[in-house]
Amino acid sequence: MAKILDGKAISAEIRAEIKTRVNELKEKGIVPGLGVLLVGDDPASRSYVTAKERACEEAGIYSKEVMLPVTASHTEILQVVEDFNIDPQINGILVQLPLPDSSMEQSVIEKILPEKDVDGFHPVNVGRMMLGLPAFLPCTPHGVLQILKRSGIETAGAHVVVIGRSNIVGRPLVNLLSQKSELGNATVTMCHTRTKNMAELTRQADIVVAATGWPGTVTADMIKEGAVVIDVGVNRIPDDSKKSGFRLVGDVDFEPVAAKASAITPVPGGVGPMTITMLLANTVESAVRSHKAE
Repeated sequence: MAKILDGKAISAEIRAEIKTRVNELKEKGIVPGLGVLLVGDDPASRSYVTAKERACEEAGIYSKEVMLPVTASHTEILQVVEDFNIDPQINGILVQLPLPDSSMEQSVIEKILPEKDVDGFHPVNVGRMMLGLPAFLPCTPHGVLQILKRSGIETAGAHVVVIGRSNIVGRPLVNLLSQKSELGNATVTMCHTRTKNMAELTRQADIVVAATGWPGTVTADMIKEGAVVIDVGVNRIPDDSKKSGFRLVGDVDFEPVAAKASAITPVPGGVGPMTITMLLANTVESAVRSHKAE
């Protein structure tokens, strides 16, 4: 049976490090701050924002939330971002996605100052990441890398198959894993919905990362004995035995795959907790950089 890669435990370890660093910064008069914009009343987004605010409070990071109605105009949303841009108390800006009108998202992301873009979505940060220059790394891919590193799983020389090509997870992860760096040096194959004979590729992999948003994407016949499996997916499926009427599963058929893998992340409790943790880390790093720039 596979070793469970406990994202909650790794996240707690990193958050303790962040809290120590925040306390050291406060002794120098620096208080890291995160500005959060939530548009509309989507329950999943609301719950994510609440979790992020709680995490900020526990770490000693100042947070300021602005809520706009689902009817908010493009101009109103951009104005909130601009207010965060010029607020010296705010080092990081988080616009909770998706926005009710997804056509606005790119222009809103580009409105955020790159030095406050702690999600790592601004084209400047994406470009710097691609070139291997210092940049805010997108939180979920960075969380995956930290799980591998802190679990002692070697990426150098490994064949990694990433299933998924989103700009938020798949593409940046392929880039980071292939870079000449402490967290990279892997040979990486990207698979997606148009990939032919995907199982032939995944069976060659030392590490398989599933980031598709579809339950059951990775089945036991798709991985080789002893592979490491990272499940980024979070999907709700009906379950009458639960009070909520649903339960969370990943993109991996967990039990059969865990019987073959050497290590695997669970859902929930795997990659999910790491995403918020890396957002906190980026916010603290932004505060440090802004102080050095003064």
